[in-house]
Amino acid sequence: MARLSQTFQDKTNQLPVKITLLLVSTLTVMAGATIAPSLPAMQAFFAEVPNADYLVRLALTLPALLIALGAPVVGVAIDRLGRKPLLLAALALYGIAGSSGFVLSDLGSILVGRAFLGVSVAGIMTIATTLVADYYSGSARAQFLGLQAGSMALGGVLFLTLGGFLADVNWRLPFLIYLMALVLIPFTAIFLPEPLQQRPFTTDNNPTQDESVDASQIFPTHLVVMTYGIALITQIVFYLIPTQLPFYLQQIANAGPSQSGLAIALTTLLSAVSSIGYRQIKARLGFVAIYGIAFVNLTLGYGLISWAISYVGVLVGLVISGIGVGLLIPNMNLCLTTATSDAFRGRVLSGITTCLFLGQFLSPLLSQPISTAMGLGAAYGLAASLMLFLTGATLVLFWRWR
Repeated sequence: MARLSQTFQDKTNQLPVKITLLLVSTLTVMAGATIAPSLPAMQAFFAEVPNADYLVRLALTLPALLIALGAPVVGVAIDRLGRKPLLLAALALYGIAGSSGFVLSDLGSILVGRAFLGVSVAGIMTIATTLVADYYSGSARAQFLGLQAGSMALGGVLFLTLGGFLADVNWRLPFLIYLMALVLIPFTAIFLPEPLQQRPFTTDNNPTQDESVDASQIFPTHLVVMTYGIALITQIVFYLIPTQLPFYLQQIANAGPSQSGLAIALTTLLSAVSSIGYRQIKARLGFVAIYGIAFVNLTLGYGLISWAISYVGVLVGLVISGIGVGLLIPNMNLCLTTATSDAFRGRVLSGITTCLFLGQFLSPLLSQPISTAMGLGAAYGLAASLMLFLTGATLVLFWRWR
């Protein structure tokens, strides 16, 4: 058994394995937002369709609903059937369903394609994060979760920037970006090993203090519920950027699709920077303190966006909020993977995937009535107030734990 564990360790430490896993991860969090720069042009194209303003935004966030619904099923399936076969199927579906909007001319058909895209992302995100937890432990896991979150954000930078420039040419062209998943299928099949049934041996034989408790003895219900709640609320707030920012920038600065794409990409770039540095921050601070830092950044960033009167003013707010966003996902994932046993890992991580993308789906449904009644600036101001409340709750929790 030790020899098998050593062989597995040698495979997972190989550079092609790590690169492939990171590239697969880039397809996930910003999958829906890839077409965000196209939204104003899409709305104009389908102007005669009843409720086009809602339906076009729904094209951006419908994948999130299917991810939220599909992730629990994926979590159970991968714990029972294995990771790799389902990952390969999800990549194939991602490429086909995601690119379907390039050829479909009916808004309803485009929404169906977006729904299947959501199913595929549910599989890819849950399996990719579970594989990280399967392959590594201790500080090695913290480092790779930070790299994974950073790669997700960098993927968003690439996809959103490219999507913005393509949308300047034609609103359909950004749909072709999803074909990247088909390119990754052979690399996934060749390089990613199916995890062993038992906990893999890693070079980090000294677990962090967070991992010293035998998680198989007690399921951390309160921690899981709290983490799920944070994921849901912060994603509702975060997705105000891809769903509403193109319209907000058009309103205050007459910005075009490429400018909107660059602005949204700036958030994901700063998110990537802070995610990559997460391991160093986690070595000095606990989970609650990192949550507090993230919430403060989101409060300040969204507050500045709500008061901005120029394109540059919005960019400053996006920089600050992006740093906070980048700390959240690795902090949530590491907190859960260190507190739950291997047997529950897929299901627990599928739950946080559900909450993340349910928040994305709910975001425009909650923000659109507010922005219609009070204006987009007010919507960002309310988001800042909500993050301020979470900051205060974090301070109270930190004081009690101290």
